[in-house]
Amino acid sequence: MPELPEVEVVRAGLEPAVTGATITSVDVLDVRSLKRHNVASGMFIDVLEGRTILAASRRGKFLWFPLDNDTALVTHLGMSGQMLLRLPGTDDRLTRIRIGIESPDHGELLVNFVDQRIFGGMAVDRLLPTADGFPGGFSGATIGPAFVPSQVAHIARDPLDPAFDERRFFALLGKKATGIKRVLLDQTVVSGIGNIYADEALWAAKIHYDQPASSLLKRRATLLLTEVRAVLQKALAEGGTSFDAQYVNVNGASGYFAHSLNAYGQAGKPCPRCGTPIRREKFMNRSSHFCPKCQRRR
Repeated sequence: MPELPEVEVVRAGLEPAVTGATITSVDVLDVRSLKRHNVASGMFIDVLEGRTILAASRRGKFLWFPLDNDTALVTHLGMSGQMLLRLPGTDDRLTRIRIGIESPDHGELLVNFVDQRIFGGMAVDRLLPTADGFPGGFSGATIGPAFVPSQVAHIARDPLDPAFDERRFFALLGKKATGIKRVLLDQTVVSGIGNIYADEALWAAKIHYDQPASSLLKRRATLLLTEVRAVLQKALAEGGTSFDAQYVNVNGASGYFAHSLNAYGQAGKPCPRCGTPIRREKFMNRSSHFCPKCQRRR
């Protein structure tokens, strides 16, 4: 599923077009994509049409677009969701929701929410003050308001968020006896890290995926956080990881970080560091990829 770099590529691509834009039309082509929307707040179409989008924000894998009435359009891409910027009259196969906007700089545009497997969705949600008083999420060069959608409030900040609390992160690691990869995937501890980038960061830090988190000394935990950030930044610079047509930016282009992977998906290939074949093991209904020599469980 899309992880932080892929979602951030989408956010950054949408930001110039949607900021300050007025929502002129909303077409729901598949109501299953509204499963996260609470109708008690109003019908999805009615509460969106005529509203102005103030920004494009992200926390971890969640996207939201604050509106001019203290609510936000929240989007989760799920396993296969895409948000594509199109010219009027342009449609995409498997479009579930189509939003027409009038952008002050770019004129009339469409934002097509495309989702093959329909695990993602959209919702209009109320905004809550952030617990730490900092902006709710990452929003590029702008300083966002200290509010976050209620559906996102339980999600921890991600390592690229300027307000990410390193002391909290290290303190939580010290309390977790479970394997470090399981902790990295826990979105209440740190958000935005999925299977791909967890494997890559653990390989870079030479840490076994099942090493108990609480056993990591501060030096190794600090190294791991450094490598997590480095991997995410590199993937972001390369447009994310695209294995198929489901992972694309707002213009439909694929990222190319897949060519830079050292561990994930490299089972049987020599470790770029020591030459030992990369091993793949079952992990939480998915897989972990690691070097059995470089990443020994201590």
